[in-house]
Amino acid sequence: MKILVTGAAGFIGFHTARALLDRGEEVVGLDNMNPYYDVKLKEARLAGLTGYPGFSFVRGDLIEKPTVDELFAAHEPERVIHLAAQAGVRYSLSHPEDYVQSNIVGFLNVLEACRYHATKHLVFASSSSVYGANTRVPFSIHDNVDHPVSLYAASKKSNELMAHVYAHLYRVPTTGLRFFTVYGPWGRPDMALFKFVKRILADEPIDVYNQGNHARDFTYIDDIVKSVVRITDLVPRPNVDWSGYAPDPGTSAAPYRLYNIGNHSPVELMDFIAAIEKALGREAKKNFLPLQPGDIPRTYADVDELVRDIGFEPSTPLEAGIKSFIDWYRGYYRE
Repeated sequence: MKILVTGAAGFIGFHTARALLDRGEEVVGLDNMNPYYDVKLKEARLAGLTGYPGFSFVRGDLIEKPTVDELFAAHEPERVIHLAAQAGVRYSLSHPEDYVQSNIVGFLNVLEACRYHATKHLVFASSSSVYGANTRVPFSIHDNVDHPVSLYAASKKSNELMAHVYAHLYRVPTTGLRFFTVYGPWGRPDMALFKFVKRILADEPIDVYNQGNHARDFTYIDDIVKSVVRITDLVPRPNVDWSGYAPDPGTSAAPYRLYNIGNHSPVELMDFIAAIEKALGREAKKNFLPLQPGDIPRTYADVDELVRDIGFEPSTPLEAGIKSFIDWYRGYYRE
């Protein structure tokens, strides 16, 4: 197949594109290489893809509709894995316009292109952040998610609604993936594991929010990618049992599905830090801070539908995932 991966120089996009290339697919990667974090890291990821004969790269921005239209016309991808987005909860507090442009306008341009080019399956990244003010755990795709607590979360919820419209009106088969705290080699510098390792190695204090009373469903990148690839192969069909009298948020009478992708095993933040300290052989200096605006104190994924439909459950142990990241970090930064 020819598959378009947007955000191909990003953390999840890079790993996903590489996995598809390894199994012999033709991959077209798109990325705008924006400077939200170190562009050199993005360039290094991209360099790991350019050696594949089946890979081609387009540098462009999804908010430019002509760029998207020309890309689809030139390459005619059969499937699209849309991972490009403006990430980060806290950044959305100070740069809200970036989220509207990248995550909403950019996504609309992708939807329109999929509509007019008869894309066989659109898979897109949502986020566990959409659960917002929900406190009942584990979080289920069948739960109502109408109370986001950050603009980032609201933009991802908007993506889910927009995708459903296109699945309903134009029968574009669409699947949304709610990722839960992804970590691993080549990770983003704004994520907790990256920041903690960097600061501990530099003998600098780490910021511990909510006085350490956080829990996250940390999900290793290889588990995320296996799920994404299998779901890309699984084109959604309408749920014939769906009823407007008792609407199920996770499915639809349209060819539309949602999945949680998480480790189904939340880890307390202080235990997470302890695992990093053990792997590094160093104790962290800790700067305890209050809960930050937009943060969710606890995430926990219900993955029953994921396991049922693709026959795979994320399960990489935290200790193994942290070691893998640290090994990569030391090698990449020559620490």
